[in-house]
Amino acid sequence: MTTIGEPMTVEEFEEFYMHSRQSLVGQLYLMTGDLHEAQDVVQEAFVRAWVRRGRLDRDAGPEAWIRTVAWRLAVSRWRRRGRSLDAWRRHAGGEAGSAAGPDPGTVALVAALRQLSERQRRIAVLYYVCDLTVEQVAAEVGIATGTVKAYLSRARAALASPLSDAEFKEDYGV
Repeated sequence: MTTIGEPMTVEEFEEFYMHSRQSLVGQLYLMTGDLHEAQDVVQEAFVRAWVRRGRLDRDAGPEAWIRTVAWRLAVSRWRRRGRSLDAWRRHAGGEAGSAAGPDPGTVALVAALRQLSERQRRIAVLYYVCDLTVEQVAAEVGIATGTVKAYLSRARAALASPLSDAEFKEDYGV
């Protein structure tokens, strides 16, 4: 990577994309619970990053910027979809389908994470899956470190029963 202030070259951006796309999709999948949605929002975030590649904060890491933008895109889509689904149900009735996960372990983890609040789930994924420190999670989410610790404590307690299998605890650090 180049220093702050220098535009990221096409080659650097392509390398960054190839190196981080898959892990970002996995992180957003765990946060959203929908693999296709995660793929879409990460791809859209990379498109937005391409346009501003010379302004990405390399100290904070462009991956954090992509993850934050992708998360915000997902939340915006949920809100739009929720309004659309409410309108559809009022007029036509019925339920909408959702995408399945790629493997049983991930599906079980996503199901357990869905029991958490949206913010609690995001904080748990940032800390346990993305390996961010409490301080980095606080900065990315925009809350105090003590609040992050409280959310993590509650998340661990909430996930203890659904993920009581030792394999899950070992694989995901819960």
